[in-house]
Amino acid sequence: MKMTDKPVVLITGAAGDIGSSLAEALADDFLVVGFERSVKSASIPLIEVDLGVESSVRAGIEALRERYGNRLASVIHLAAYFDFTGEENPLYQTVNVAGTRSLLDALQSMEVEQFLYSGTMLVHAPCAPGEVIDESQPIEPRWAYPRSKAAAEEAIRQHHGHIPYVLLHLAGVYDEARCVPTLAHQMARIYERDFESYLYSGDTRAGQSMLHKEDMVDAFRRAVVRRRDLPEETV
Repeated sequence: MKMTDKPVVLITGAAGDIGSSLAEALADDFLVVGFERSVKSASIPLIEVDLGVESSVRAGIEALRERYGNRLASVIHLAAYFDFTGEENPLYQTVNVAGTRSLLDALQSMEVEQFLYSGTMLVHAPCAPGEVIDESQPIEPRWAYPRSKAAAEEAIRQHHGHIPYVLLHLAGVYDEARCVPTLAHQMARIYERDFESYLYSGDTRAGQSMLHKEDMVDAFRRAVVRRRDLPEETV
């Protein structure tokens, strides 16, 4: 068993854009290890895990234990299936819901101080124009992706066991290099002076919430650093 002086943080989907940014933000204070479906070049150690296969998840946790010990400061669960079609896909259930459940079940044999879930504010019911969605808004997702994320959150509530958890309901993430397609399309219409950019077909008190990636990374880092001060179940 290999031990380390730094607390260990596990990130699923660690080689992606957000995972890489989080790993960099946590590197000074934590030893960051990642789960990825295929191991590729990365700045942190990676373990190959397919969240859609329960046996792969169990094997990944055992490999993690052998290399880094039995204690984790935090598990940051980013990995999820998403497409922008709005249509149902079996991977929403296999990866987002069953994968989250398998991960938590496998983690029960470890000492885990925190399970930190990358959720979405799309799980909430829409509010009236002029109102602002917060954590108290009813959970009422309207299409396939947020329905799977809401189901994953319910799996967390049912399977977290002894592990405290935090659900972060994130808005659409953007930075100087990338953003969600709906925002990108609107920016393009304005930049290109498209006829549609002069019109707004809805209530001007309604809008889309956005979150800069730097602020999102800061929120994750604060949640990890303050993990012992947070309630057992936090949204």
